[in-house]
Amino acid sequence: MKIRNLFHLTTSIVFAACCLTARAQQELKIERPIDLGIKPIPISMTGFSGEVDSVLRFDLYIGGFDFVANDKAQYHVNGSNNGAVEGRVTDALSKAVLLSKAYSGGTSRSQAHALANDIIFAITQRKGVAHTKIAFRADFGSSSEVFVSDYDGHNPVRLTSDKSDVAAPCWVPGQRKLLYCSWKSGLTQVLSHDLGTGARQIFLNVPGNAYSPAVSPDGRRVAVILTKGGSPDLYVCNIDGSGLKQLTKTRDDESSPTWSPDGSTICYVSRAGTRAALFKISADGGEPKRLTVGGSLNLTEPDWSPDGKFIVFTRKMGGFEVCVVPSEGGSATVLTPGEDPSWAPNSRTVIFTRREKNKRVLSLLDVPTKRVKDVAQISGSCSQPSWAK
Repeated sequence: MKIRNLFHLTTSIVFAACCLTARAQQELKIERPIDLGIKPIPISMTGFSGEVDSVLRFDLYIGGFDFVANDKAQYHVNGSNNGAVEGRVTDALSKAVLLSKAYSGGTSRSQAHALANDIIFAITQRKGVAHTKIAFRADFGSSSEVFVSDYDGHNPVRLTSDKSDVAAPCWVPGQRKLLYCSWKSGLTQVLSHDLGTGARQIFLNVPGNAYSPAVSPDGRRVAVILTKGGSPDLYVCNIDGSGLKQLTKTRDDESSPTWSPDGSTICYVSRAGTRAALFKISADGGEPKRLTVGGSLNLTEPDWSPDGKFIVFTRKMGGFEVCVVPSEGGSATVLTPGEDPSWAPNSRTVIFTRREKNKRVLSLLDVPTKRVKDVAQISGSCSQPSWAK
């Protein structure tokens, strides 16, 4: 579980009876859950070999495609990688050529990712995510470090070597910069880390602990949990640390803020005793409102989809499960066993943590088809992924 949670959760059978607290939060209207069970798009693919072939199959699988025989395909993909990568997409019914392109520059792996993105767009009009980046935490015994890699886990780069503990890396949108929690100084602090220069500094120099940073989609503000007032409460400030404003003031434990795409609202976790629920509050302050999530208890780690339609989160009802709910509230839909979900820029794919025996691994989920594929793993346990947007 992420530092954003900080506290172990237990299932409470009295949650439903206690969901109206002394704050009298207003329930939000219920909307229908996300559509699932969509069948993958059948395609055939020929002409590629080696790494290019495996990269294309990985990217297209997680993009919602299924590889079938030529006579059963809706689209035909053919090409070559003798030198530069070349690809062509044909509609099997109309015989129309949807894409014909050759790629140059960079590695063959990068060219294959570019072709995969173009195939996805040519067929679905959705932008691919094959050239995006993720940040995550990797555990090494008693310490942990921050890594950045391609979305599929390849080309990992270790950012920290503090031999301490780190958690909850998050991206500054549109920049090669991260915020994350660190115990390097002995306190829980939020650090700002520039990936270009390697420079890092304390983001907020305030009394108490600071954790769970989340940057607004426009990159101008940061939501963060601070304990300087006693209990963990939600605050917002400008990206330079100025203009600090307290949004919640309760005895409950707040954690895991996430921003709406327009930057007007923050969804977060509030835990009273053993009960954890999702709340929404204006980024400018106001009365919190409990988000109705039917059929779920012990909710943590929300992440708002970039298109604004859904909030993915972790629930603990026996084991950990990744679930999704309409952003205005509704019935929860279980997607897969796991935790730490983070949306891709396409609002379709989610990266999450899956527990495997005595370690944790990072996996990708195509939400509509509910298909899962592990990313390339480094040694040790990996968790708390954050998708760059």
